[in-house]
Amino acid sequence: MQPQTKIARLRQQMQMAGIAAWIVPTADPHQSEYVAPCWQDRAWLSGFAGSAGTVVVTQQECGLWTDPRYHIRAAAELAGSGITLFRFGEADVPSYATWLRQQLAAGSVVGFDGSRLSIAAVRELREAFEGTQITLTARHNLLDAVWLDRPTLPSNPIFLHDDSFAGESRTAKFQRVREQLQQHGAQAQLVTALDEVAWLCNLRGSDVAYNPVAICYALITQEAVCLFIDPRKLSDAVRATLSAEKITFAPYETIFSIADYLPEAATVLLDPDQTNEALYQVVAQTQRVVLAQSVIGRLKAIKNSAELAGMRQAHRRDGVAVVKWWHWLLQQTDDVVHTELTVAEKLAEFRALGDHYRGLSFGTIAGFGVHSAIGHYQTDPHAPPMIGKRGLLLIDSGGHYLDGTTDITRTIALGTPTAAEKHVATTVLKALIRLSRARFPAKTTGAALDTLAREPLWQQGYNCRHGIGHGVGSFLNVHEGPQRLSPRNNVPFEAGMVCTIEPGVYFEGRFGVRLENVVLTQRAGESEFGQFYQFETVTLCPFDLTLVDESLLTAEERTWLTTYHQHVVNTLSPYLTASERAWLQHKVRQPQ
Repeated sequence: MQPQTKIARLRQQMQMAGIAAWIVPTADPHQSEYVAPCWQDRAWLSGFAGSAGTVVVTQQECGLWTDPRYHIRAAAELAGSGITLFRFGEADVPSYATWLRQQLAAGSVVGFDGSRLSIAAVRELREAFEGTQITLTARHNLLDAVWLDRPTLPSNPIFLHDDSFAGESRTAKFQRVREQLQQHGAQAQLVTALDEVAWLCNLRGSDVAYNPVAICYALITQEAVCLFIDPRKLSDAVRATLSAEKITFAPYETIFSIADYLPEAATVLLDPDQTNEALYQVVAQTQRVVLAQSVIGRLKAIKNSAELAGMRQAHRRDGVAVVKWWHWLLQQTDDVVHTELTVAEKLAEFRALGDHYRGLSFGTIAGFGVHSAIGHYQTDPHAPPMIGKRGLLLIDSGGHYLDGTTDITRTIALGTPTAAEKHVATTVLKALIRLSRARFPAKTTGAALDTLAREPLWQQGYNCRHGIGHGVGSFLNVHEGPQRLSPRNNVPFEAGMVCTIEPGVYFEGRFGVRLENVVLTQRAGESEFGQFYQFETVTLCPFDLTLVDESLLTAEERTWLTTYHQHVVNTLSPYLTASERAWLQHKVRQPQ
């Protein structure tokens, strides 16, 4: 069924329900970034398969809003669909709420599935429509009458994440969370984010592609913890272990009877960004609600010593895999033809050889030539483009290991790079080094650090159209908050937080360069001005020096690059073959 047909059938449902506009976000009931197939309404309706975007349908128009990472890709995937692309983040592009104000007549009703929009998102909509006669209605999903072959809810088994990797028992985590709740004047929290449930209960699953999480909720009170979960996910052994630690269970769908599981007159903390509007309406009927950021987010983001040690070990194994792959790639003869898909598959093969490997942390991005300019590019598996003998190959990939999660990007020159490619690549490297070397005081936010990394780009008239970095989970989601390097992030960085540094510059239709390392935040000493922090780089893989114009580097930048490359060689060499070691030594030679 083509998008035009799907949209026409949705409009019929809207007309029967008296709804003038219907909002289709990229969301599940847990407000996840990546959603299980059964909740991929926006992708099914529009044909755009990126991980972020919102479709809004009226009786006359249909638009899709997505961020700069997906502007190029969305334009290609929406071609011929009749859906207008709104390149959100660009000048003069309205939000979908502003657009609806312009499109709809007074008295119009805007509808959405109440389980798919967060409390915060609904409040923003109400504020946007304030002063108009446009009203909101949270209903059952109108797409249910159109998407008749919707996939069923995943029921994959969960497994226990061993304390040796987690670094802390479930019981200890429960106690810390309860102490935090008391500080908020709450007796309970409904934990809705899938990675927070996984962290809290030391559980992992496979219900969402590339995210080791299980679809469930957790309710933690001062006395008990209850998992709302499909019982088919629980083996006898897992059930027995959790039950012995006084964790109880309820069917997943009974979450809307949550009042039955709460102490009388309990004050419940709900995260407005992670809790859907439908659940909020149910809880608020019988309980006092405190709307505040989940207390688990910060606890999860600050990794303990076992998790930090695991991150270092996981990145060592990951570095070995990427270096072996790079060596393999450059050994291929001229009569061997490779595509973006085959080189990505080969990298996955090398990763799978590492201890504790549990799969990719996201779908590998392998963009050659003009495709390197597409931020979150996805190769067409049915017609994967060939890798040529000259051009830039941008490879962004990562793996899950029981002791850590990785995310690395390298841009590689095949053949001789142009002066323009070298200039851009060196500038992007300068941005990465600038932040990697930074020393900053306590309470420095992600927004401030993001600006620090952009300064070398701005000096050249370039800019990065996405955030400079994001938090990384410990055998959990590769995108993790609350900290990230973004102009809009006001969360202070603290010791133990893990983040990427990934500046990128893209020229549509020509080429793009992105470089990415994962760093750990660590203490850098105190002075009369307070505590200072710095980053420890844990990613271990050389940069392509054929893309580096040394004349653009300062003495400090050259020293950092030389020291980093020597660390890579010293750490990885024991795990490489003789030919791979020789290649690596040659690869990190200083450009002449």
